[in-house]
Amino acid sequence: MPNVTIFMPTEKMPPDANLAALTDQCTELCTGMLEAALENVHVIYVGVRHGRGNPAYAEIRYRLVPSRTKAVMEAFMERLEAIIKANTGLAARIRCFGYAPPAIHARN
Repeated sequence: MPNVTIFMPTEKMPPDANLAALTDQCTELCTGMLEAALENVHVIYVGVRHGRGNPAYAEIRYRLVPSRTKAVMEAFMERLEAIIKANTGLAARIRCFGYAPPAIHARN
């Protein structure tokens, strides 16, 4: 963990090269700013039928650890917003959800 899921209209999904760059940049953010282990970073793109609101929506789920302070998460979201815009041309609404490690049950 962290899991970065980005929802965007299917018809506005950028080319594979842009998604590859976005994946690399999201991974760098997670391993750098959030100090996540590479094997715990997941980046997922979901094509959607857009109804209303921002054209893209990013949801980040992560483990709560002392180093992921409010200031770190604010800087993370600011940088994530910029890289989503640069690689997709879309303005994203970003929401981060932190979970205490004892509350996470997972496999694989």
